[in-house]
Amino acid sequence: MSPTELVREWVARFNAGDVEGLASLYAEDATNHQVVMAPLIGREAIRRMFQIEFGRAEMTCIVENLFGDGEWAILEWRDPNGLRGCGFFHVRDDEIVFQRGYFDQLSFFRLQGIPVPDHYLGA
Repeated sequence: MSPTELVREWVARFNAGDVEGLASLYAEDATNHQVVMAPLIGREAIRRMFQIEFGRAEMTCIVENLFGDGEWAILEWRDPNGLRGCGFFHVRDDEIVFQRGYFDQLSFFRLQGIPVPDHYLGA
């Protein structure tokens, strides 16, 4: 499976809220670094992050652009609420070994009606 094909499958599982299916796309020792938080190391940590996020928010990934370059896929996305972001996926042997994502978490919290943590407000 090419990196872009794998990311298309990632999007399908994300939009289905399939935590276990998403986690299975990552290598056992994968790193997921959403720049708004510390990097997560390992499939189990990544699975827990998806479990938490799907438990507190309704999330949909609408693909705007998807590019491939060798072992990499680059995803530009939006959601129905107007939030936008991008993700970089390094794929080896049909598994995600590294992912980095960029989005505005403060806007995510507000759009989802999630209370903004005090540390975001300088408290």
